[in-house]
Amino acid sequence: MVAAVCAVDSTTPVVVIDGRSGAGKSTIARRLAESWPQENPVQLVALDSIYPGWDGLAEGGRLALQNVLAPHSRREVGTWRRWDWESGVEAEAHVVDPASGLIVEGCGALTPASAEIADVCVWVDGPAQSRRRRALERDGDAFRPHWERWAAQEEAHIRAHDPVSLASVVVTVP
Repeated sequence: MVAAVCAVDSTTPVVVIDGRSGAGKSTIARRLAESWPQENPVQLVALDSIYPGWDGLAEGGRLALQNVLAPHSRREVGTWRRWDWESGVEAEAHVVDPASGLIVEGCGALTPASAEIADVCVWVDGPAQSRRRRALERDGDAFRPHWERWAAQEEAHIRAHDPVSLASVVVTVP
């Protein structure tokens, strides 16, 4: 993935990382940000911080496209609001600098519209049992009652947008 970013002819590359819950998207995004090969800094925007609640996968992807990716592609400042999961409302705003590279990571991030903006499109997946185990180890009891509900939204996203076919890099985590 680092090689794919290095091959981009831009000082502000955009990477979109999508995949099912527990596949390893967040870990891959953090590692990419830590080893960012470009001279300019990189910003990491995780859709987990944007989704408006447990039924908000599609809306989170739409908000990331509208407020983060599209402005960045026009070299304009983008903004997004953090979702406060405990209180169930939007919280503070965050700014996205168009002079920096950008990684947008989360279920629902890769669509035909975001693929047109991104320089590198990544799909991350793995066996359902392994993904569920990782997600529940990470999020524990907070996620357990929502697993099936979230998985149904992932399926709807995959049917609607076929993100695997949009990916320039596919990562399978055992």
